[in-house]
Amino acid sequence: MALDLLTIAGVAGSALIILAYFANQQGWLHAENWRYSLANLLGAVLILFSLITAWNLPAAIMEGFWALISVYGLLKHGGWFRR
Repeated sequence: MALDLLTIAGVAGSALIILAYFANQQGWLHAENWRYSLANLLGAVLILFSLITAWNLPAAIMEGFWALISVYGLLKHGGWFRR
């Protein structure tokens, strides 16, 4: 596996999602904080970007939904709309 730009993007996206989850579990970053949703969205987008050269349909579906749910979280907890 070559360490090209797309691979680095995918690894960075994975790290971002994992770090956000770890920070949530530690109580440092709550799921209601817009930064948590933003970290998840950016991570998912980076992983989707990395799938351009190494296509994987199940991973694309997973990250696509991860990104959509993160956008929902940003809208909900970012103050752009309230229930």
